[in-house]
Amino acid sequence: MKKKVSIHDIAKALHLSAATISFVLNGKADEKKISGDVRKKVLDYIKKVGYQPNMIAKSLRTGKSNIIGMLVEDIADPFFSGISRGIESIAYHHQYKIFFASTENDVEKTRTLIRAFRERQVDGYIIAPPPGVEEEIQALMDDNVPVILFDRYLPVLNTSSVIVDNYAGAYQAVKHLKENGYAHIAFITLQSEQTQMMARLQGYHKAMEDRDCTPLVARIPYELSHHDSAAQLVAAFIKANDHIDAIIFATNYLAINGLRAISSLGLTIPENIAVVGFDDNTHFNLFSPSITAVAQPIEEIAQEVVLQLLSALSDEKENKKRRTVTLPVKLVIRNSSFPKAKLEQIHTETSVMKNS
Repeated sequence: MKKKVSIHDIAKALHLSAATISFVLNGKADEKKISGDVRKKVLDYIKKVGYQPNMIAKSLRTGKSNIIGMLVEDIADPFFSGISRGIESIAYHHQYKIFFASTENDVEKTRTLIRAFRERQVDGYIIAPPPGVEEEIQALMDDNVPVILFDRYLPVLNTSSVIVDNYAGAYQAVKHLKENGYAHIAFITLQSEQTQMMARLQGYHKAMEDRDCTPLVARIPYELSHHDSAAQLVAAFIKANDHIDAIIFATNYLAINGLRAISSLGLTIPENIAVVGFDDNTHFNLFSPSITAVAQPIEEIAQEVVLQLLSALSDEKENKKRRTVTLPVKLVIRNSSFPKAKLEQIHTETSVMKNS
């Protein structure tokens, strides 16, 4: 097994002090007035021998690893991958690297990942937490480790978070469908106590109540939500409630499975049933018809998360200030929620043309 090269090995080979090597590696050559020739000599040599610093040892020496641990529900999900890309790009320009991991909303997995990140001496955490990890996050905060929650928050914790107005998003979706002539609007969501899911459900209920409409809700278990079972459950729900003329899906992946279910039943959108999704998805514009969706401001979420974390990392007093930022959402109107009256008019005109 090849021996790992150390700073002392490099110093010996180049006839320089270990301190000089360390200053160059830590970006302090200018501060310590180390010449450009020496700096180049060191950097060329470490490239040649493939030197890899011991990040844990470095963090113990400096008190910083310049690594941020980020835990999301599913890194493959378009919403989380979009935010992760934005966060990684901004953090990189501030000399921070991001370590990503998916929790799959699993409490034990999340706890294990938090422990693993602690062992890596990460400087701060960005987390979309499942309920049940309050103790672990509180322990981080007690140790003055910066933590920013996003997408959802944990009500019992006084921590900083970046969320969107989920309540307003669901409310706007109902309002839009009702104004377009749809009367029997269902809401398909997850069996979840997460704050963002609860806010969407509450927004739906309030909008239905304000319009004297009867709510109709289906809750899909999270563990089935990404599988064929979800489409089957949605299809069964539609068949059992065949008066439904519109559905709001509480997540993009529920919407995808919902579209599969509607197709399997031989129904057409929006003629038989209108559709609105939550979390806009690039695929929604490619469907025929294109899918109306509540869009979250992904770039703004990423920017706000990183700015809050960098502020906490740079100032211990700032880390003790807890604040929640709520960003607005936008309803992107497409053809899946086309006005009912216009659909009927088109249908009538088409029938007349066929019979003439």
